[in-house]
Amino acid sequence: MADPTDVSTRHPLGRRIADILALQPDTRAIEHNGVWSTWGELAGLSTRITELVDAYTTGGRSRVGVLLRNTPAHVATMLGILMAGGSIVVINPSRGDDRTRADIAGLDLPLIIGTDDDVATLVALEENSTVITISGLATAPVVRVEGRVGSSHDTAAPDVAVHMLTSGTTGPPKRVDITYTMLARSVMGPDRIWVSSPSELRNGVAIVNAPLVHIGGIFRVLQCVSEGRSFVLLPRFDLGRWADAVRTHRPRAVSLVPTALRMVLHSNLTADDLHSIRAVTCGTAPLSVEDAEAFTTKFGIPVLTSYAATEFGGSVAGWSLADHQQFWASKRGSVGRATGGAQLRAVDADGNPLGPDESGVLEVKPGQMGTSAPWLRTTDIGRIDSDGFIWILGRSDQAIIRGGFKVMPDDVRLALERHPAVAGAAVVGRADQRLGQIPVAMVELRPGKTTDDAELTAHLQKILARYEIPTEVAVVGEIPRTPSGKADLGAVRRHFETGGAHA
Repeated sequence: MADPTDVSTRHPLGRRIADILALQPDTRAIEHNGVWSTWGELAGLSTRITELVDAYTTGGRSRVGVLLRNTPAHVATMLGILMAGGSIVVINPSRGDDRTRADIAGLDLPLIIGTDDDVATLVALEENSTVITISGLATAPVVRVEGRVGSSHDTAAPDVAVHMLTSGTTGPPKRVDITYTMLARSVMGPDRIWVSSPSELRNGVAIVNAPLVHIGGIFRVLQCVSEGRSFVLLPRFDLGRWADAVRTHRPRAVSLVPTALRMVLHSNLTADDLHSIRAVTCGTAPLSVEDAEAFTTKFGIPVLTSYAATEFGGSVAGWSLADHQQFWASKRGSVGRATGGAQLRAVDADGNPLGPDESGVLEVKPGQMGTSAPWLRTTDIGRIDSDGFIWILGRSDQAIIRGGFKVMPDDVRLALERHPAVAGAAVVGRADQRLGQIPVAMVELRPGKTTDDAELTAHLQKILARYEIPTEVAVVGEIPRTPSGKADLGAVRRHFETGGAHA
């Protein structure tokens, strides 16, 4: 068994994690459900996980499935695997029992880690996989089943840190490989500054409310750890808990997905509650200009939108505070400019680059992949102006062709969300024998508000063309969403296909 304290063979990201965990062991690291855990407690379980990964797999590049939840023990498990040089295979235990069991069976993993409850419910205790259960940081992990070691299926592709599930917005989630180098560039900066770790922990407390089964959650946790910054880990976004954490710890910056931002916007919170915050970053899904500006008007806080994807390993464009102060009035609605060494361009149907302000499919060279990265074709339609500011106009794979007219679902969604009773909306296409496709919409209302499909249709008639107006608007208690907070368009589509039955 390799010595887990020997960092000489680790990737710089693993070394950074080990260095930070050893800095001030008695200092608080993570607050979860009102209880603080120290860096030393985090290090204890992380180191034990590193030992177990080495003992029950073939070592470096080993594939380790983790039934991830937002708890300190799961954070320690993730850090331990990265210190071992392994590959975290993200398993979402909240996708539904049958789908999760099928996912695990198809992955054929040498090692699986999860809580007792998740393992008992979701994992078939077969001899092929070693199964380890975790609970709190102070409780030693338990080997429930010892599987084979050294089989060919153990190893991931070179340098893969995380075998990540995408959000599955438009269909079943797919898996994307995030390399150690991509993660390190995202959370530690350019290669040239990887040489030395911080000599002391950072002041201040961050708030992590993104799920660890999403790249945003993993990124935020690793960013905090690599900087040596303590953080509050919320099990999920909860307005009350989030507001309490903001009032208690007074962070200068917070990150909210559009759904959460709208919850804060339409809450009873005041500018005094959020007085410490200097900027809110917002990504994962489009945010309307109206919501961004309403948030700033109510709280006096600029909203810095960004453009990111799991495949990119993080953000590739966004607003800086300086850009927002200088350009927002003239560039409102943009997602900002390229960041972190990324390059973006719009291309036509044949792949030819387009000029400033010409709309086309976006292609990206993420800075996280280095200067030799190929252009990655997205499904997003966008335009880039002469100053490098980028506007996302919709998704080419979601366009609804209604009798020859193109309907962009985001245009309809944003129009619906301008109604004062609407908390959120999702728009999809439904097959139609005469027109090919027709738009249909699902709407979630704000607490205490009422409306109906007739009123919403009348509202849309003032904003949209006739062919853009949905033929059916379903008002529901809650729109089904992915772990990242995006509308689950597959579930929305099934709702209409089954006549409103739960999918």
